[in-house]
Amino acid sequence: MSEEKKQQQQEAGSVSPTNNFSKPGEGFEKKRTFGAKGGRRFSPKPKEEFEQRILDVARVTRVMKGGKRMSFRVCIAIGDKKGRVAVALGKGADVTLAVNKAVNNAKKDIVEVPIYNDSIPHEIRGKFGSAKIILKPSSKGRGVIAGGVVRVILDLAGVKSITCKILGTNNKVNNAKCTVMCLSQLKKRVNIKDKEVKKEVKKTEEKKVLKKVEKK
Repeated sequence: MSEEKKQQQQEAGSVSPTNNFSKPGEGFEKKRTFGAKGGRRFSPKPKEEFEQRILDVARVTRVMKGGKRMSFRVCIAIGDKKGRVAVALGKGADVTLAVNKAVNNAKKDIVEVPIYNDSIPHEIRGKFGSAKIILKPSSKGRGVIAGGVVRVILDLAGVKSITCKILGTNNKVNNAKCTVMCLSQLKKRVNIKDKEVKKEVKKTEEKKVLKKVEKK
């Protein structure tokens, strides 16, 4: 190729395929990047509705014709710390499978706990199997005075001040089910003003009825 043709190509801006670039990527347009630092922006992961806590993990066996079959049993508690809590069991060949089953079962049986001044409205006692539990309300700011599984469940339920006593057994599954049973039996506290208003409404209605009877 003559020198005149080379000069013409350079002036026209064409580049021959035999030319080697001094830097990698030179001669190509830069791609647009996103974000302040040139990286891609990813949407944050959505927060889960319930928090999970594993209460007990046990390895169980089942006798089959060919021998023993091993599996895992998991007791898990879930809660949103706003008055909703649940406990359930799950079994599977792996711990992760058992946890997923337990969480799905727990979401079907959610218990709503009435909370009054960061505590429960009244004292309650429950029994499930050999487990016996006493729950007593306490003043605001005293904290959760409980141990073992009961403390975890009350924390997930959002109760911040309470006194608890475990009687009967140390079985975690029975104690967990007993606490949930007690929380499900709690009644909402009615204010004294609401009761007075209802009494006044009843009195006024009775007076109206008596006046109608007298007129007749």
